[in-house]
Amino acid sequence: MKRQYFTLPLLFPALCSWAGGAGSSRDGQVPAGRGLPNVIVIYADDLGYGDLQCYGAKNVKTPHVDRLAAEGIRFTNAHSVAATSTPSRYSLLTGEYAWRRPDTDIAAGNAGMIIRPGQYTMADMFHHAGYATAAIGKWHLGLGDKTASQDWNAPLPSALGDLGFDYHYIMAATADRVPCVFIENGQVANYDPSAPIEVSYEKNFPGEPTGRDNPELLYNLRPSHGHDMSIVNGISRIGYMKGGGRALWKDENIADSITAHAVRFMQENKDRPFFMYFATNDVHVPRFPHSRFRGQSSMGLRGDAIVQFDWSVGRIMEELDRLGLTENTLVILSSDNGPVVDDGYDDRAEELLGGHRPAGPWRGYKYSAFEGGTAVPVIVRWPEGIRKTGVTSDVLMSQIDWMASLGALIGARMPEGSAPDSWNRLENLLGTDATDRPWIVEQAANHVLSVRAGEWKYIEPNDGPKMITWGPEIETGNDSRPQLYHMKEAYEQENLAPRQPEKLFELQKLLRMIRAGKGDEWHEGK
Repeated sequence: MKRQYFTLPLLFPALCSWAGGAGSSRDGQVPAGRGLPNVIVIYADDLGYGDLQCYGAKNVKTPHVDRLAAEGIRFTNAHSVAATSTPSRYSLLTGEYAWRRPDTDIAAGNAGMIIRPGQYTMADMFHHAGYATAAIGKWHLGLGDKTASQDWNAPLPSALGDLGFDYHYIMAATADRVPCVFIENGQVANYDPSAPIEVSYEKNFPGEPTGRDNPELLYNLRPSHGHDMSIVNGISRIGYMKGGGRALWKDENIADSITAHAVRFMQENKDRPFFMYFATNDVHVPRFPHSRFRGQSSMGLRGDAIVQFDWSVGRIMEELDRLGLTENTLVILSSDNGPVVDDGYDDRAEELLGGHRPAGPWRGYKYSAFEGGTAVPVIVRWPEGIRKTGVTSDVLMSQIDWMASLGALIGARMPEGSAPDSWNRLENLLGTDATDRPWIVEQAANHVLSVRAGEWKYIEPNDGPKMITWGPEIETGNDSRPQLYHMKEAYEQENLAPRQPEKLFELQKLLRMIRAGKGDEWHEGK
């Protein structure tokens, strides 16, 4: 499978027209003067395949996401690269499998930058093509040069500006990890000099309360397991933090804040092409949506957080409409991994499901080697570039390919060695080719790898426990025996390895070749 980086693919007249042609948006051509499309990646957090109404969700309504699907393509066989956040985000933004690096596990809030300034990123790619670039929302890929060495009271020496982002307004990690402040262009937003910030993931600061020792201070949410360290906004977190003052966020305002900054970025760059990586906090724990979303579902805080996410999507769509940018903006909506229900806070998410299936038909959840860990919703809308809309595609897809695919879209010139695992599958994204990717790789939380090829899936053997050990009731997918499943028949219920030794050997060999960087050779030799 040859990867294409340097030439704009002549997929159909809409793409050809950028070379100087003209036409109407109704006949598949970009009107004269419109130029390259804006690109927005909306990246939800822990949003499951079954959590959206257009994917069969019960007990929650998502009209804005449903409109996006009705005006674009809804994918039903698409995957994040990993079943946890940091490795998925790393892979998406670099085009390199996170499992090739030893330092891409779930990052602490004081992790140093995992993507190093010398790496070529998706943001670099757009920036060098003349785009304004922004990262807004959850980051979780480290800040500063070294772990635990950041001075949060001054500009950071290494931040997203070194990775191709012209602007960023981000959470350093996750909402359940300190520091609980936003970082804007490399420094704490709304910094309060009267409350200097200290952060540690090793020990508490003298006199600072914790959820473990001071449960009476947890007036918003209490932990169900873990998450019992420093208290911010009446919610205990992972890690220890002191100070922050006026810079500390209020969880109920996170969606409003990041959405407002996203809208402002769009407004300020409406007259030039822009790329925005909009990574929401919803529906990651702690789930504490704004009061105006409370009671909007029957599933408590988790369901209401899905409604809040839908509102954020709707607000961005509304602004695109208002600015006249809808027709020539490519929007990709997805999630970083599969869902999790009880992930550390007593928010009654398990009890209130009421028949709702966050992972849809798939076995497993976040963290798992089973499909529920990486099978995610993917919706793509681009009115001027997608000819057939309101359709469903079951093409096998991985987020690892989005960097090369979007690079082909904008005619990017990629440095040698960049995005080494990313293939140009742009025609899959735009619905002009329904041919499956020959194979995809999935990574569980414990580094167990799986490979999907056609209708088959192989999970490599692992002696770890069958269930997650630290709290949530989730199958890991671990088995000391090789696992082989036919995905069209029984959704990972019957291990066919003993009955299909030839297919098992074939996929074991494929995974070995992929690890060695020779997956292209396997495909070309088929």
